[in-house]
Amino acid sequence: MLIKEYRVTLPLTVEEYQVAQLYSVAEASKDNTGGGEGIEVLKNEPFTNYPLLGGKYNAGQYTYKIYHLASKVPAFIRLLAPKGSLEIHEEAWNAYPYCKTVISNPGYMKDNFVICIESMHCPDKGHQENVHELTGEKLKQREVVYIDIANDPITSNDYKADEDPKTYKSVKTGRGPLDTPDWKDKVNPVMTCYKLVTVEFKWFGLQNRVETFIQKSERRLFTNFHRQVVCWMDKWHGLTMEDIRAIEDKTKEELEKLRQKGEVRGMRADSD
Repeated sequence: MLIKEYRVTLPLTVEEYQVAQLYSVAEASKDNTGGGEGIEVLKNEPFTNYPLLGGKYNAGQYTYKIYHLASKVPAFIRLLAPKGSLEIHEEAWNAYPYCKTVISNPGYMKDNFVICIESMHCPDKGHQENVHELTGEKLKQREVVYIDIANDPITSNDYKADEDPKTYKSVKTGRGPLDTPDWKDKVNPVMTCYKLVTVEFKWFGLQNRVETFIQKSERRLFTNFHRQVVCWMDKWHGLTMEDIRAIEDKTKEELEKLRQKGEVRGMRADSD
């Protein structure tokens, strides 16, 4: 088991991020769907009476998705996994500002593979010591990783000039660019996503390699996604939650059409 807590600080309010994240998830889903691969949305509905974080949160929006993603998996896993087994199931409980996502592979790995991502969103610069209320061994195992969306290195394949927070300036809000090393201390508003990622992959001889690969992939995903969130500010700023639900419904239909045709798209596995 490998536990890391990624802290992503952003020039947004916590309220803005709720809309920004959902909008960006819908848009990013399209960029990763096509050619028989991609994201299939099975459920997107309200939930109640599902206690989260010790019962502090128990109502919100539930989603259930299947990711069809052969090309997104490193080659050494593709070689070992039987055909049709590379489907990843994702259940998410969004009780904002707290969210929990559980990723699994019930068709093949069953209980031997689980990624749990717990996210807390707070109006601060990322210095709270234990927002996820970890105790004992889990707290000892946790490694804290700070992500700087403007200054952390990204691969040339991931770089897009119009999604660079160092040069982006929002027309609607006047925020940006994030072009100094200490931008986190200068921006107003400011908030942090605390994303606790617990990875368990039980496969003799491969456990450490795969758990490390998954954590590396999560860091890459969080970095790229939040660069998009900020640089798409003028697209989502001013939208309401009603607007977002309408966009999600439309996106679900588009994803199904995209998945059945076209080319494989989106972020591939970095290395094998």
